[in-house]
Amino acid sequence: MIRQASAQAAQALREFLKLESAGGLLLVGATVLALLLANIPPTYELYQWVLDLHLTVTLGGLGVDKPLLLWINDALMVLFFMLVGLELKREVVEGQLSRPEQVVLPALAAIGGLVVPALFYLAITSDAGSARNGWAIPTATDIAFALAVLGLMGSRVPVSLKVFLTTIAIVDDIAAIVIIALFYTSDLSTTALGLAGIGVVALFLLNRSGVMRLAPYLLVGAFIWFCVLKSGVHATLAGVVVAAFIPLRADDSRSPARHLEHALHPWVAFAVLPVFALANAGVSLLGLEAEDLTGPVPVGIVLGLFAGKQIGVLGMVGLACLLRIARLPDGVSWGQVFGVSALCGVGFTMSLFIGTLAFEHGDFDLLSGVKVGVICGSVLSAIWGIAILHFTLPAAAESAEGNTEAESVDR
Repeated sequence: MIRQASAQAAQALREFLKLESAGGLLLVGATVLALLLANIPPTYELYQWVLDLHLTVTLGGLGVDKPLLLWINDALMVLFFMLVGLELKREVVEGQLSRPEQVVLPALAAIGGLVVPALFYLAITSDAGSARNGWAIPTATDIAFALAVLGLMGSRVPVSLKVFLTTIAIVDDIAAIVIIALFYTSDLSTTALGLAGIGVVALFLLNRSGVMRLAPYLLVGAFIWFCVLKSGVHATLAGVVVAAFIPLRADDSRSPARHLEHALHPWVAFAVLPVFALANAGVSLLGLEAEDLTGPVPVGIVLGLFAGKQIGVLGMVGLACLLRIARLPDGVSWGQVFGVSALCGVGFTMSLFIGTLAFEHGDFDLLSGVKVGVICGSVLSAIWGIAILHFTLPAAAESAEGNTEAESVDR
């Protein structure tokens, strides 16, 4: 049974890496299209009009009225966070997070990649008033983009390096969820939170009663999402909560959590995240002056993503190995860890998402700086990471042989 669960986990990881890499390339296309639409005068007004278009959904006197942009950020992204929650649950039950010895090093690396970029940003924006609220923007890593960039190196990348980067990104996702819950909530409604709590209890009872059909969980989840949306806590967190209660059995390939994860993955990789990028990456450079591009917000984000991530991740890995708390994964060199630490600075969709939360109730003028900083910092990190890995990864033939041996061990 343990051997079967291990084989299933290895297969899930391989499928995950394929989807995330391909989805990351689609994200690049969506980003370029968004930038073109936002910077060509004939299409700029149409682009903004579509994003500002109000959509209303009502049921029995209750309803939600939001512009399309917020429907994408508050509703469509729930699917992304639900997928994140399902992946985290699977990793804890049967994957990389189920073995503490494999978690220690990437977890410490993720912590370093969280703290140092935030300090960089706060140092740059120390005298910038409300801009300091964006301290969490450069702490994120976009797993789809990072794995897509790593995938460009093909068979030269050892499996252990992919797992290392994936685990860092998973821990990074956990941190992002906590940050959003603790620091980017406002005008809390205790009534709505109480109703959401009742929904969570219902999920718990469904799980404990052994209900294995998805429909009841998703119906209760929709209720929780609506309550969380009205509570002031960001609604996307409802996706993580629902995922935590959907049953997952390590020895059952038909368990609801596994089925939903497989169903959601292509939709998130090829639809949800590209649509989010298309809606949020369209920063207009028309009319912007030099100081708008070199202000404390974009500079703080670029330095946080490009320099802070490298220093934080590589520095924490070095400290952990020096203190003998952990050791490098098998077949991974220090140069390759350096390259991965640079790729951790590809914040893109997660950084843009946190940026919209940081300033959605405050200074909207800072959002252009956020988009410029995130895009520039992510692109620089990707290019630098590719350059490092190009010189530190083994030749293709040698690496392919090593990866085949690793996969045979997994089986």
